[in-house]
Amino acid sequence: MSTTVFTIANQKGGVGKTTTAVNLAAALAERKIHTLLVDLDPQANATSAVGIEKQEGRSLYGPLHGEGTALEMITPTAYEHLALIPSEVDLAAIEMELTQQENYLLRLRHTLQPIRDSGGYRVIIIDCPPALGMLSMNSLAAADHLLIALQCEYMALEGLGQILKLVERLKSAGVNSDLDIGGVVMTMYDIRTNLSRQVVEEVKKHLSDKIFDSVIPRTVRLSEAPSFGKPIFQYDPLSPGSTAYRNLAKEVIARFGLDE
Repeated sequence: MSTTVFTIANQKGGVGKTTTAVNLAAALAERKIHTLLVDLDPQANATSAVGIEKQEGRSLYGPLHGEGTALEMITPTAYEHLALIPSEVDLAAIEMELTQQENYLLRLRHTLQPIRDSGGYRVIIIDCPPALGMLSMNSLAAADHLLIALQCEYMALEGLGQILKLVERLKSAGVNSDLDIGGVVMTMYDIRTNLSRQVVEEVKKHLSDKIFDSVIPRTVRLSEAPSFGKPIFQYDPLSPGSTAYRNLAKEVIARFGLDE
């Protein structure tokens, strides 16, 4: 069984990136797909969103420095088929420290390789910080596919251009020549506004083959769930947010052959 690595990135904060990482991971796990969620954001929002407390020394900080292994950092969650590598505030220091290491853009790829080799997980989902710094660049270098969480507002379109250019630069520099734009997830869709529809149409014009049909609605329940340490399926299983992320998981499974 091969492992597929997705990174969910966007340099803008508040676009539903972590919400998408957590709930897509949980939705895949619900379909009995062994999934590992890697929290690479020093704020550790993905960690708390699945009910795990931040713990000193329980992150990829040590392994990225060659101290300990990523396998040792894997933490079970309360949800079957879903495991986590937590984050902690120490990861913030990595942004500066990694540049002093050889092959600094490939540190995460090398750190995660033993997990890929173990065959224990069909999917690894990396949640990045809201910035295109060293951690995000490492996640792009380690991934097979980039999933872009894009908020349904016009300012988001500018950010989309930036991240697409960065992907091309990493590919042309040979850092990760196989990196693929796996898809665009439109988030915070407000059915009551023309703006949301217009932004989706605009993205379809440029990336019609990449945009997922499932759009994630702007709902209070999705915003509340992380504060209870639960994915949306456990917090409010019948909510529109639950339906949307289940549909997105079905699309991801079909698009990338994850049930093979």
